[in-house]
Amino acid sequence: MTMHTAGVAVPAGWVGDYLRDPGSTITALLAALRDWAQTWGPVVVPAVPLALACWVALRRWWRMRRHAGLLADARRITVLAPPVVDPAGGAAVWSNLVGLLRPSWRRFFAGQPHLAMEYVFGEHGVTVQFWVPGVIPPSLVERAVEAAWPGSHTRTHPAIAPFPALQAGRRRITVGGQLRLARPEALPLRTGFDADPIRGLLGAPVGLGRDEYACVQVLARPVTGRRVARARRAARRIHHGSSRRLGGRILDLITPGAHATRSGQTADARRISQDPQLSLEYSAQNKAIVGKQRGSQYETLIRYAVATDLPADTGTDLARQARDTARGRAHALAAAFAAYTDHNHYTRTRLRHPTRALAQRHLDRGDLLSVPELAAIAHLPTDPEIPGVERAGAKAVAPPPGVATPGPQVKPLGQADTGHARPVGLQVADARHHLHVLGATGSGKSTLLGTMILDDAERNRGVVLIDPKGDLVTDVLNRLPRSAAERVVLFDADSLHRPPILNPLEGGETDREVDNLVSVFRRVYSAFWGPRTDDLMRAACLTLRAQEGVPTLADLPKLLTSEAFRSRITAGLTDPVLTGFWEWYDDLTDSSRSQVISPLMNKLRAFLLRPFVKEAIAGGHSTVDMGQVLDEGGICLVRIPKGSLGEETTRLVGSLVVARTWQATTARARVPQRLRPDASLVVDECHNFLNLPYPLEDMLAEARGFRLSMTLAHQHLGQLSRELKEGISTNARSKIFFSASPEDARELARHTAPRLSDHDLSHLGVYHTATRLVVHGEETEPFTMTTTPLPAPIPGRAREIRAVLRARRRAHSTTSNAGHITTSTAAAAAQTRSRPTGRRVPPTRPPKTDPRRSRP
Repeated sequence: MTMHTAGVAVPAGWVGDYLRDPGSTITALLAALRDWAQTWGPVVVPAVPLALACWVALRRWWRMRRHAGLLADARRITVLAPPVVDPAGGAAVWSNLVGLLRPSWRRFFAGQPHLAMEYVFGEHGVTVQFWVPGVIPPSLVERAVEAAWPGSHTRTHPAIAPFPALQAGRRRITVGGQLRLARPEALPLRTGFDADPIRGLLGAPVGLGRDEYACVQVLARPVTGRRVARARRAARRIHHGSSRRLGGRILDLITPGAHATRSGQTADARRISQDPQLSLEYSAQNKAIVGKQRGSQYETLIRYAVATDLPADTGTDLARQARDTARGRAHALAAAFAAYTDHNHYTRTRLRHPTRALAQRHLDRGDLLSVPELAAIAHLPTDPEIPGVERAGAKAVAPPPGVATPGPQVKPLGQADTGHARPVGLQVADARHHLHVLGATGSGKSTLLGTMILDDAERNRGVVLIDPKGDLVTDVLNRLPRSAAERVVLFDADSLHRPPILNPLEGGETDREVDNLVSVFRRVYSAFWGPRTDDLMRAACLTLRAQEGVPTLADLPKLLTSEAFRSRITAGLTDPVLTGFWEWYDDLTDSSRSQVISPLMNKLRAFLLRPFVKEAIAGGHSTVDMGQVLDEGGICLVRIPKGSLGEETTRLVGSLVVARTWQATTARARVPQRLRPDASLVVDECHNFLNLPYPLEDMLAEARGFRLSMTLAHQHLGQLSRELKEGISTNARSKIFFSASPEDARELARHTAPRLSDHDLSHLGVYHTATRLVVHGEETEPFTMTTTPLPAPIPGRAREIRAVLRARRRAHSTTSNAGHITTSTAAAAAQTRSRPTGRRVPPTRPPKTDPRRSRP
């Protein structure tokens, strides 16, 4: 409605009243406001603060609830720096982690999770680690770190506080603070450096004692949307010269004429445009602002603290001295960030309860930094000369795609330690190309061998293990399935019970057994073995094999020293060469004969005087069929510790087992290749036991055709002769190297270069290997892996298997003795009926019965 007064249209309502009578209208308005305040004031005045308090409390509760969700299942990723750190890795990792940014609707309800990169200082140096909330998927940050810094290693553990828990009876003095940008966050920090900018930070807390700790924590989360828009508004305010604080902007609005000009520019802007020096600075500042806002942004906050633990009863003076020292180190940590001063810089602010703040890792409001700025502050130290930094020994290399995973026809080896963490295995068909394992004691070699043996036992593949230390056989026995007990053959030099018998002079229609036996003795005693000793032992062994009955090594000393025994054995010889040898031998004088046999006798006595050797090698008829072990899934475990038998006796026994295994392998030539089952021969300390009369390269090549996979393990290359080293290097095509000495690493790097260098091979950790496998008959690229731990031992399983073996041995001994007596009686009667006239034939002797055979 419009009223006309004196020809002028005046709007109705309070506007019209104000135009007609401003004073009365204002008075009436104030009276109405007074009445409303008197009526509703008692309600509104307490309600507004209450609503405000409720809003603040609700917001605080919601933020604490969201942070509690981040703390749940949080993890700590320790980063081991590679030997050479890529300076661009920091920018790469933070650029990659921008992908953690959640959608806007999810950020509104659940917030944006943040990360924390921490430098934790202690007595032993500095540890670089990431704190990752539980809501971030596993392995995401780990893979980003390893991809950004090739060769780095990550170790993931549940999250803990940077400082250890305070022990009872002690108190902690903590000094800390926060670092915030001193100027508007649109202005950038310095990002270009000739040297590593964190060198001063890592050197600040040098000299920490046993109970002294320090930590620098960089909290960061990617941001977008309104948070970035706010930074851009701050940049515009800097451009127009207005204040960046709310109070300053209100004052600017109250007094606009003091800073405005007719052209619309501020006085500061006009002054800058008139001064060439200020104009250049202003232009550079604008260029830096635009450059900072061009890429991805992180909201960041830097905290630092230094702590010292003291006894609860420490005096005032010592406590004050400790606090002053901690304060000085804290100031040194904060001062290290002065290196980033450029258009912007950091200033220290107060941090209440530093220990709790660092442990909570809460990020509410922070400063906006670009990826290059954050990478300059939070990265791995690139200076290799910085002491005390935990570094990775060898770089991690992912396995090639063709490497198999464990299964029915794949032997498990370990797990890839980079990229996609997946199990790694060796196909049974590729294992026929043989495996060379090199590793020092304690590096994890036995764990790898045990894993492969247990898989062979589970898959019913025949396996023979020779263990000169003894622990590997014990580990295998404690983990074998109960169903495998009937397939086990156990030679244990430390056992009080009678072992199985493996007679090296028994079996075969050729003289290969004699060649193997003489070769073993010749190679073991190569420094004390001559042609005469070789000829003597060969002739004596062939003579024993020519007799009827079961020849054993225990008969060899009697043949050389007892004239009556020798006459009875040699009387039936038909070979003129052997007959001539013994005629020459009998014609020797006692002194000459003693000189001839003494080099061999002293070795035989040292060998046969061992009770285990006398029973297992020279105990009579063989009770172990190696062909059956290999073909029918047997498990032959040979435990011959050097401490129990001596080094030379251990080498002899192990070499004889290898020789018998090889003899059973070559017997497979009568079986079509497609029908030959796969079997394994695992030889630890292999240089002691490869003493056959065949070149190793020929043996390995033939074994592949007979489907016998050989695993040859030892500690270092110095243990191998030149021929043995060349044979293993060429024909054991799959390689697994544990940590090697620098000398060995330079030679082994020929198999792993260029992906793994000699430095990598000499800095492998425990249970960490450099591996190169044969896949489908072709050699693949080398990679690194960690070996699979052995399963937990089964209590009582070893005793159970040994009890089964003793029961089986007693049953076999009873049956064997009865059969021998019947057979000997029948053979003697037949020999009496068919004995020709005028020829001396030695009577058939019944086998000797050892009363110890009946022992359990």
